[in-house]
Amino acid sequence: MNRSVKFALVALVVVATVLGIRLVQGRRSESSASPPSAPPAASAAVAALDLRDRDLVTAQVADLLRTQALSGSVRAVSTAIVKAKVAGELRHLEPREGDSVRAGQVVGDIDATEFELRVKQAVQQAEAARAQVDIARRQLDNNRALVEQGFISATALDTSVANHAAAQASLQAALAAADLARKAQADTVLRSPINGTVSQRLAQPGERVAIDARVLEVVDLSRLELEAALPAADAGTLRAGATAELSVEGLTDPVSAQVVRLNPATQAGTRAVLVYLSLQPAPGLRVGLFARGTVALEQRRALSLPLSAVRLDDALPYVVVLDGQALRRRTVKTGARGLVDRVESVEITDGLRDGDRILRGSLGTVRDGTPARLVAAAR
Repeated sequence: MNRSVKFALVALVVVATVLGIRLVQGRRSESSASPPSAPPAASAAVAALDLRDRDLVTAQVADLLRTQALSGSVRAVSTAIVKAKVAGELRHLEPREGDSVRAGQVVGDIDATEFELRVKQAVQQAEAARAQVDIARRQLDNNRALVEQGFISATALDTSVANHAAAQASLQAALAAADLARKAQADTVLRSPINGTVSQRLAQPGERVAIDARVLEVVDLSRLELEAALPAADAGTLRAGATAELSVEGLTDPVSAQVVRLNPATQAGTRAVLVYLSLQPAPGLRVGLFARGTVALEQRRALSLPLSAVRLDDALPYVVVLDGQALRRRTVKTGARGLVDRVESVEITDGLRDGDRILRGSLGTVRDGTPARLVAAAR
């Protein structure tokens, strides 16, 4: 029994081995008989980029307005400080911040009691000096008559003449002192020196103010200017009369300005030149507001290109030019920057010709030699 089982197992193994050998031989014959596999298909051709006119800009010779950025604070051309010309107690001070005042308008006064008494004192002293002049004149007239009659010597007459002259000098001094006292009394009244608006009250009624104490600050908002610092290299080409356009904080609309003065000296340390621009009146324009903008330095004819079309992601600036049916990368040399029709542009000194079509920088990076074609925009 055991011998028959072993014989059956051996027979099964032999049969399985023969079948496996035949299966392997059959696969080898199929593989040898089948034709060789075809090589991988060539990569499809790169599709051309469809470009429209709005995707390109044109390099062209145009009027390039070279500008310089500037910034500064708005200030008033005319500013005045009302000061106390005499010491005393401030009795009244009418205007408050924001009130308008006129030149010569009374804005306050200082207690004038002491100064009124000084005026009376000076007047009385002048009257006394006038009386002394009368006495000296009568004495002089008498002595002249006595000299003519030979009763007194000429020396006594000279003394009378000197006394009369001294009395007259004392009278003139007393009259001047009276005028000085009247002026001090008039100085107790505070007046605005200019037309303008009160910006600060620096004292309050009831306070005792000293001589030259600051009481009010008045600014004239009808004439405002911007004080800005420019590098000496740029200030050398700037001239009075140049126009500028400023953006002032708090104002939605731009403000026009014009250069009216240039400081003849530079600032210590920075070597910057102070430039003063007259601002056109605009609603909401106030002293102290910060403004920034650009001022025109010079205008020239040059081959220019919008600054955004020049790419700076390489060692040298370059542009992408539509050259026939392909986009080509071309290195360029740039010059002065400025505005062409209010568009920030740059001068191209080498690398382009008038009329070259340039890919806008907003379209991103493009490989050199990429096929491209210009198509009409769909309606």
